[in-house]
Amino acid sequence: MTRFLLCFLLGWAFVAHSAAAQDGGPLRIEITEGVIEPMPFAVPDFVPDSPAATEVASQIARVIAADLAGTGLFREIPAEAHIGRVSDFNAPIQFADWKAINAQALVTGAVSSSGDRVTVRFRVWDVFSGAELGNGLQFAGSRDGWRRMAHKVADAVYSRITGEGGYFDSRVAFVSESGPKNDRKKRLAIMDYDGANVQYLTDSASIVLAPRFSPSGDRVLYTSFETGFPRIYVLDVGKVQRRVLESKEGTMSFAPRFAPDGQTVVFSLEQGGNTDIYIMDITSGGTTRLTSSPSIDTAPSYSPDGSRIVFESDRSGTQQLYIMPASGGDAKRISFGQGRYGTPVWSPRGDLVAFTKQNKGRFHIGVMRTDGREERLLTASFLDEGPTWAPNGRVIMFARETKGARGETTLYTVDITGRNLRPVRTPGGASDPSWSPLQN
Repeated sequence: MTRFLLCFLLGWAFVAHSAAAQDGGPLRIEITEGVIEPMPFAVPDFVPDSPAATEVASQIARVIAADLAGTGLFREIPAEAHIGRVSDFNAPIQFADWKAINAQALVTGAVSSSGDRVTVRFRVWDVFSGAELGNGLQFAGSRDGWRRMAHKVADAVYSRITGEGGYFDSRVAFVSESGPKNDRKKRLAIMDYDGANVQYLTDSASIVLAPRFSPSGDRVLYTSFETGFPRIYVLDVGKVQRRVLESKEGTMSFAPRFAPDGQTVVFSLEQGGNTDIYIMDITSGGTTRLTSSPSIDTAPSYSPDGSRIVFESDRSGTQQLYIMPASGGDAKRISFGQGRYGTPVWSPRGDLVAFTKQNKGRFHIGVMRTDGREERLLTASFLDEGPTWAPNGRVIMFARETKGARGETTLYTVDITGRNLRPVRTPGGASDPSWSPLQN
C-alpha cells in the first residue's frame, strides 16, 4: 500500500482493492472503521484563461477545497504554505514543491469564460507517485451555475480518491423556522447541501412538515396544515407548482415518502383514532392499506430496491422499528435496545437504517443493520431527530434543538462513524431535512 493510501485514513480504515495510482485509475477503497489522520491536500487557485475568469476561477477552487475538507477525511494545506505555483494548466507539475509541504493529493484546474458560459477543467494528482488519478475532465455551464460545477469537480475528486460515490452536487429540502418558540413560523425551503442558494417554496401562513424528495429530485412531498388538519402535497421544485394528494374525508394523512419508482407514495393515515400505513399511486390516486394493527404505525421508508418498508410502531407497547414487505403482511421488529425508536430511514446503499432514539432523557441519531444488529449511536443531545441520508450513504443530516424557551433548531451533519459532527449554515432556524439524490 502506498504512502498516499496510508495517509488517507480518518473515521474509517481504507483497504485498497485495485487500480494503483501508478496505473492512473481510481483508488478502490473499502471504508470500514478506524481513526487515523486526514489526508493533506492542496487546491491552488484554478488558472483563468482571461481576466474576466479570475474571480470565478478562485471561487470554484475555494468551494472544491471546502467540500473536501468538510468531509473530515481531508485536511487542506492553506495557500500561504504553498511553495509551488500553478500558472499553466498544461505545464508539468513540480511535485517536489508539493512534497515539501507534505501534500498527498493535488487538485489543479483551469477556467475559461465566454459570455455567460464557463468551462472548468481539472486534474487530480497523487503527489508522492507523481501520477494522475484518472483522466482530466471538464464541466461547462452558465456563470450563475459555477457553484454546481465546483461541487461536480469535488465529487469527482472524492470518488477518485475514495472509490465511493460523491454527494456534494446535491440539495436539501427543509423547514425554515423563524420567530419565538411559542409562535414559530415555518415554510418550506430548498438549498445546496452546504447551505448556499436557499430558495423558499412556500410562505409561512400555515405549518408545514416533513419535506421528502422524489428519487429523481424534481418533486418534494410535504405535509401542510393550511386546511386546519394535515394533508399531503406534492410540489414540482422547478416550477414551484403543487397539488394535494387527496385522502378520505374525515381522515388525516401525513409522513409521506416516495417509493423508488417515483410514482408511488407511502404514508400514514389516521382514521377513527387508528393510524395505519397506506400506499397511493400518484397518477390514479388509488390507495392500498398495508397495516391494520390497533396501534400507531407511521414514518414509513422504502428499501432502495422497493421490496421492503421500515416503519415505527407502538404495537409492542413502546415505540419501536419494524420491517415488512412492500405489499404489507407480517412485520418483523428490529429494534431491541433500551428506549424508544422512531423516524427510520433506509440508507441508499441498502445496508443500514438510520433512526432517532430517545433514552434516559436524551435524544440520539443512530444506525443499525437492517436486521437490527450492530446498533451504533452517532449523536447525543437535548433533542436530535429526523435523520436523512447523503446520496452516497456515508453522511447523515439531522435537526438539533437547544433547550429553553428560546431554543433554536439547527441542521447538522455527521458521518456514519459518529465523527465529524458539523453544523449546516442556514439563514435562520431549520428542521426536517431531506437530502436529494445527486443532480443530473
